[in-house]
Formats: sequence, structure tokens, C-alpha cells
Amino acid sequence: MNRKLFIQSVTSGIMTITGFSAFRNFTSSLPDQNFQMPVLFIGHGSPMNGILDTEFSRRWTKMATEIPTPKAVLVVSAHWFTRGTKITAMDFPSTIHDFGGFPDELFAVQYPAPGFPQLAKETAELITSTQVELDHDWGLDHGTWTIIRHMYPDANIPVLQLSIDYTKGGQFHYELARELVALRKKGVLIVGSGNMVHNLRMVAWNRLDDPGFGYDWAIAANEQFKSLISSGDHKALMNYSALGKEAQLAIPTPEHYLPLLYSLALQGPSDTIDFFNDQLVGGSLTMTSVKIASLPS
Repeated sequence: MNRKLFIQSVTSGIMTITGFSAFRNFTSSLPDQNFQMPVLFIGHGSPMNGILDTEFSRRWTKMATEIPTPKAVLVVSAHWFTRGTKITAMDFPSTIHDFGGFPDELFAVQYPAPGFPQLAKETAELITSTQVELDHDWGLDHGTWTIIRHMYPDANIPVLQLSIDYTKGGQFHYELARELVALRKKGVLIVGSGNMVHNLRMVAWNRLDDPGFGYDWAIAANEQFKSLISSGDHKALMNYSALGKEAQLAIPTPEHYLPLLYSLALQGPSDTIDFFNDQLVGGSLTMTSVKIASLPS
């Protein structure tokens, strides 16, 4: 595979003059595209969506036909929660089966997409708000491969993961993500993978096959999140613990919610918001997903 690709460009207000000089040195020969890649937040739900033909997986497949083919994919997955921030930097990331109690067919899945060590290194250098560790031990967890294998089944596009530092709050993650905006002009598809509403302790397991079933609080929280996303009130979404009882039930722990902030932070003034897979599952989960994209010129 040809790894003589792309990476960062400069976005006003994100980098210091010193950072810009270093940044320019290793990107001066890498031309921008004439468009920005969209950004996605995807509600990934059950790992079984990775192998089943569901309305959710079909929409992921269709999404890949609606957006430009990326040069690489960078995923912020709810399932890589670390102390500090890390990025996968190996040539060939392993397929991680980070779940239990599922059929053997799911554990047998391998998604052999290549990594992109040079992109990992340059992305780490692009982030100045914290030190980013180049990781050679993780791989692609189910928050990544269950989605991406439907979008790009040939596994011929490099895939990286960026971890979520569990010691930090919403504003930290949002501001870190803003430092990644230059990747959009270089052909990198950035995907936040989690679930807006994710309370496993309250799932109605006997109603998983009941389409659209949701508790009143889950419906209210999902609608609140969508309203704030549509109005661009990212500050309120960063301060999610202050959004009320319904939001607190929707986010009992933050790992599935924080990937949403990474996606929203990359929204630009000319971008539109579209929701898809906007469904409740099992009463206390939502698959609601977001596409952030500029209008065609």
C-alpha cells in the first residue's frame, strides 16, 4: 500500500506560531483537497450489528456511498478508555473482541485494515493540548470494526484509533478534538463511536426486539441532545452533568457519550447537521447518529 499520503494543514486559531512552523515543515508538500471530509458520530450499539444485516448496519453501508472515499479513518471509540491520550501507531492493528457472551461467529471476525504509523505520528504532533502516546498494543476494538467493516468491507483503507482519557472532562475532550480539524482537508474521515443514551443497567432485555421502545427519560434525553446539537449549543453538551435528571440517566458513565463531543468539535460554520439511525433500543439505549458535512459547492 502506498503510504505517501497526506496530513495536516493549518486552521486559524488552533495552533501557535511555533506550532505552525513545525506543522508546516512536515506538511508543505501535502496538498489540501478542494473539500472537507464529513465527520460522523455513530451509535454502534450491540457488537452483533457487526455481523448482522440490520437497519443500522445497512445505513452504515449506505453512508459510505454518500461521502467521499477517505484516505484514512480515525475513530474515537467508547471502548478505548485510558489514562492519558493514545493513538494506534502499528502497521497492522489487530481485531479486538472486547466483549463476552456472544456467538462464536462474532469472535471469528477479523477486520485486517492496515494502520498508518506516519499519520499517527503526525496526528500526535498536531495535538498540542496534551501529550499523545504512540501505541503499539491496542488495535481496533468493536466500537470501530463493527461499523467500519460495513462501510469499507474490503479493509483497504487505513484505520487508526484515538483513545479517550478518562481523567478529563467534557471541555478537555472537545478542545482536543478541535486540534484535529485540519485532518478533514487531508481526506481523513473522523468518526466518534458510542451512544448518546447508554444505560445498560436499565435495559429491558425482554424488549430488545420491540422497535422504538424507549423509557420516557431516554426519549426526553435523546430529544434534548438532538435539540442542542441542532442549535449548536456545544457548551451545554460539554457540561452534560448539568442537563438534568434525564441526561444523568442517559449518561451514567461518560465513555459512550464523549465520542459525540469529538465529532461536534469538528463542526465548521458551513457544515450542516443530519441525524440518522435515530432509534431507541431496549428502552435505555439510542442508536441516534450524526453526520456533519459541508454543502456541496
